[in-house]
Formats: sequence, C-alpha cells, structure tokens
Amino acid sequence: MEFVLLGFSDTPNLQWILFGVFLLIYLTILVCNSLIILITQIDPALHTPMYYFLGNFSFLEICYVTVTFPRMLMDLWTQKGHILFLTCATQMYFFLMLGATECLLLAVMAYDCYVAICNPLHYALVMNHKVCSQLVAASWITAVPLAIGHTYQIFSLPFCASHTINHFFCDIPPILKLACGDTFVNEIVVYVVAVVFIMVPFLLIVVSYGKIISNILKLSSARGRSKAFSTCSSHLTVVVLFYGTATITYLQPKSDQSEGMGKLFSLFYAILTPTLNPIIYTLRNKDILMALRKLLAKVSA
Repeated sequence: MEFVLLGFSDTPNLQWILFGVFLLIYLTILVCNSLIILITQIDPALHTPMYYFLGNFSFLEICYVTVTFPRMLMDLWTQKGHILFLTCATQMYFFLMLGATECLLLAVMAYDCYVAICNPLHYALVMNHKVCSQLVAASWITAVPLAIGHTYQIFSLPFCASHTINHFFCDIPPILKLACGDTFVNEIVVYVVAVVFIMVPFLLIVVSYGKIISNILKLSSARGRSKAFSTCSSHLTVVVLFYGTATITYLQPKSDQSEGMGKLFSLFYAILTPTLNPIIYTLRNKDILMALRKLLAKVSA
C-alpha cells in the first residue's frame, strides 16, 4: 500500500521555482550547521559546555531537515508524490524522534544558561564533560521509544478512505485525517505525548529563564546585564520560533486545523526555523563570528 503526498501540487506553475528555493535553503542549512560543528571542534576557545551543546544541536538540525527535504525535493523534481506505507512510517518515526530530541536538547541548553549565569562559581564543576555527554545522550535516547510507540500507534489504524495526503511529508495531523472510524483515542494520545515532550521541556525552559532574568536584573552593572543576556538571547529566540509553531500544530484539535494552515505551520518548524537557527547563533554570537574569521583566514592564507 502507498500514499500520495500532494505537497505543493496546488501551485503547478511554481514547482520549479519552489524546487530551486528549497534546494538553496537545504544547502544553506547543511553548510551553516556544518561550519558551526567544525569551528566548535577545532577552535580551543569554543571547547566549553555551551558550544558542545551548540555543536550537537547543529548536528541534530542537519538530521532533522534531511528527513523531509530530500523527499520533498524529489517530489518537486518528478512531480510525483507516491510514497510507500513503510517509507511514510519511517519518515514519521525519524521526524518525531528528532523533533522530540530537539525539545529535550533545547531544555538542556536552557539549563546550561541557568547554571552559567545563576551559579557561575560552580559552573565548571556542575557542567563537566561527563554530565554534558550524559545530558546529550539522554536527550537522544529518551526520544526513541516515544517515536516508535507513536508511529506504531498511528500506522496501526485502518486507512480505508483516500490515500492522498495534503502535505509535503508524513506528519501526524494529515495522516490522522485519512484514518477510518473513530480516532478520538489516537488524538488524545497525540495531545498527551505533545504535552510531555513539548510543554514539559518548555516549562523547564520558562522556569530556567525566569531565574536567569531575575538574576540578571540584580546585576548592578549595565554592561554585565547586557553580556549576561546576550549569552542566552540566541537560544531564547530559537525556543520561541520552534515551540510556537510546534505547539500550534500538535496541540490544536484536528477538526479545527485546516489543511492549508497545517501545511503553513509545518513549513515554519520543519523548514524556516532550521534555516534561521544557524543564522541566529552566528550573527548574535561574537565568539562564533571570531572563530569563523580565524577559519576563513586560515583557508585563504
């Protein structure tokens, strides 16, 4: 059995333009995140917990976009959207696993900011290399059973109606719309999992930033406050972008979400946010910019 991904077939005159735009975006994401990984590895000044997490986050972003982009580009190129049942399930599994890992890793990065600003004297002790590695590993491993269970639950449903998915990848809301019978229990499971893996990490991030902001306001020096806030402002911007669109997509009732709006929000968290993330981290971070200049100087020498 197979599904048909409609993708952007409702705009046939723009297929080749979209292919060029999305290919450029995909290559930009790959190059920018690869550069961040490279400089965090080779520059000794960036061998700190914050940049260790950033390097892992960049690797995660490369994996995250690779789940959807190549398939979407192929469908635009061939103007066919046929996808096998098993391939669709595999794509959903990796998308859910990597998305949940991103939620958890963003919470870990918020905790790192909290320790750096609110407990600086014990920062090196608390955020040692072993702890950092364990936090990253836990973020990846915890997401695996969630993705397996969720994917199995969705694809165990009977699909006896249309097999046409009005989307550009196999996401939960459009797949649920194709299922026969009552999907109320499945929707409840989606909400519960979304609350656990989206809202709980988000609440941890909110608590961390509440304490961070409270601590920053207590600083007497305006320069100190500016430096402290700039340390975490990039991360906070990424959190707002990612969580805003993901929350709207997965916590909104299926009946209230139009297919067009669902596709639009998916474009934000699956494409636009990963595109903006490396730009946000590089443009707002002096250490990253300095490391990039060093690297370019070595390459051009």
